[in-house]
Amino acid sequence: MRRLLIIGAVIAALLGATAFELRPAHISREAIGASVTQTADAIERPWRLPVAETFNHQLFAQSNLSLCGPASLANVFRSVSEPAKTESEVLAGTGRCWTGFCPFGLTLDELADVARAHTNRKVTVLRGLTRDEFSEHLRRSNDTNRRYIINFRRRGIFGAGVGHFSPIAGYFENEDLVFVLDVNENFRPWLIERSRLFAAMNTLDGDKKRGLLLIE
Repeated sequence: MRRLLIIGAVIAALLGATAFELRPAHISREAIGASVTQTADAIERPWRLPVAETFNHQLFAQSNLSLCGPASLANVFRSVSEPAKTESEVLAGTGRCWTGFCPFGLTLDELADVARAHTNRKVTVLRGLTRDEFSEHLRRSNDTNRRYIINFRRRGIFGAGVGHFSPIAGYFENEDLVFVLDVNENFRPWLIERSRLFAAMNTLDGDKKRGLLLIE
């Protein structure tokens, strides 16, 4: 019976992977170029932002399409020197994704519970933010005592894809650009206009809005 449950979970994960992250091959380079900035020169500058520097130019990619949330936490925990620094360490003891897959992905609330299992820092779910509230949090995203993970819908930015998690590593207020450390290795870090990112975040995951996870 246990073997059947394991097999079923793996099959569900493989079949359901596109439910939370469409494979990058289905997203055109033209769509990416029109939405975000990824050129080497442009991306080097945000790496010097105060919070981005704590990642030491290292971004460890999610190991499969279902683990964007745990991978985001693992990268954030590395940046603040928490003990849990890998996906498996982040998920250990939480009862989540114990097969190495998250068949239906993780919600923002579930990811918050996973984070609380491995840190004494304050973990807050920020949902239903207004544009002004979102802007204020972005201004505070350069504070090295804070880390933000955003839950957004890829379709609004790249023209395809659904829910995804990635850390926010800073904000250029004068240019209104947000630095997102995309944990999918086929996308990598990018800069995006605040309004575009807000629209992608201000979407539904089931019956709840997506939002931000704040760790401070």
